[in-house]
Amino acid sequence: VQLQASGGGLVQTGGSLTLSCVVSGTTFSDYGMAWFRQSPGKEREFVAVISRRGSATNYAEAVKGRFTISRDNTKNTVFLQMNNLKPEDTAVYYCAADPRGSVLPRPSVYEYWGQGTQVTVSS
Repeated sequence: VQLQASGGGLVQTGGSLTLSCVVSGTTFSDYGMAWFRQSPGKEREFVAVISRRGSATNYAEAVKGRFTISRDNTKNTVFLQMNNLKPEDTAVYYCAADPRGSVLPRPSVYEYWGQGTQVTVSS
């Protein structure tokens, strides 16, 4: 199973970015998919999660109302639309896959991880 994240970059405060994560080597629709982020000196933190068919989502309080997670099971891809970005959103963003299809916010339940994509928000 491979996860390939992309879409990061440098953006000004208030700007938008869309991250993508393509999953290969498995049946994508069997997996709950999540995004986490990690900034220097901090632990990896939960951002958002989506269920196998996209019927359920959950978000960290810090991103509610600004970020939207979605998935396209025909393209084996999960997305994270990020709007109204703030400097505190600066981090490496990782996609993760849980073969049990959970929507839990704990990193420990996710078996597969992408390589990360850097998001930098300038003030």
